Amino acid sequence: MKSKMRLCLKKVSLTISGATITFLLVTFVDFQRREDGSGVSGRAGRFAIAPSGQGFREEPAPVDGRLRAVASYLRALVAKPELDIPPGGGTSDLSQGLPPKGEPWQHRLELKDIFIAIKTTGKFHQSRLELLLETWVSRACEQTYIFTDDEDEELKIRTGHRMINTNCSSAHSRQALSCKMAAEFDVFIASRLKWFCHVDDDNYVNVRALLNLLSSFPPTQDIYLGKPSLDRPIEASEKLPNNKTKSVFFWFATGGAGFCISRGLALKMVPWASDGHFMNTAERIRLPDDCTVGYIIEALLGVNLIRSPLFHSHLENLQLVSKSQIQSQVTLSYGTFENKKNTIEMKGAFSVDEDPSRFKSIHCLLYPETPWCP
Repeated sequence: MKSKMRLCLKKVSLTISGATITFLLVTFVDFQRREDGSGVSGRAGRFAIAPSGQGFREEPAPVDGRLRAVASYLRALVAKPELDIPPGGGTSDLSQGLPPKGEPWQHRLELKDIFIAIKTTGKFHQSRLELLLETWVSRACEQTYIFTDDEDEELKIRTGHRMINTNCSSAHSRQALSCKMAAEFDVFIASRLKWFCHVDDDNYVNVRALLNLLSSFPPTQDIYLGKPSLDRPIEASEKLPNNKTKSVFFWFATGGAGFCISRGLALKMVPWASDGHFMNTAERIRLPDDCTVGYIIEALLGVNLIRSPLFHSHLENLQLVSKSQIQSQVTLSYGTFENKKNTIEMKGAFSVDEDPSRFKSIHCLLYPETPWCP
């Protein structure tokens, strides 16, 4: 089932005994479309929000976590005298992972609240990690942890001992990938930080855009942000205790584009993802690490992936991302797509020969004050 939520807002003013009361009338439709196309099911309703102290009784907001977050955000907005919402406008589509239009949600978040995990392997320490350390990691070095499968004293010292040798296999197998993800998850849980974000060693993270996006969501709620690599839910054969199997369908955010999970949701994942359980869960469906994350969140916990167009992997045509859009994108990548070189197409500070991934040019666009930028 695909879940979507649509909101319609109206600014309403009433004058009672000479006093003007302004409030928001919020009409919502929260529906699910069946995957077989047979129809939709869901619910609709409305609630009103007024600034505190204005004498208007606020109706209870729906208990759904997303709607509760919406109500909190709107309550903050309506308290502002300059609020002006056109009919039917001013809304955001939470199902698309986009921040609300206009003012940001009132969730105070700092970079130090985010845990960023990079998954890599020993053979890419020089060819890939060197580029990341020189570019975006330099803007988030205290928050970035590198999970690898080989010892590297120089890298360990350079990262302030935030390089973690997982002792997992260096093979690109589902077991090896799940082994590293298990380590990432356990270190995040121990960190007590508010957000867990996973990226691969071929991702550029726009730290400012990441902070802006995560500030739009409460870390105590069930938030799973990312982009699917498929156009339909994946089907897995789940092993049951009686040695039988059943088919399960769920969406997952591809690890190649990166994804983020709130601490509130991560704590609910602990029985299936922490203290060695992640590997067991992965074996239950015999799929890689990012699929297992989606299985735990969607199939076991019943929380929907919030799709965001701001995450990008080499599995999509990166040339469709224009230079004018780069400032707002959370992750970018490079590689091959349909057997062709796949990078952001932009004229930057470096030639393609000097900067084949385009990461240096992207970094100089975002941070022109960087000393090595021309």
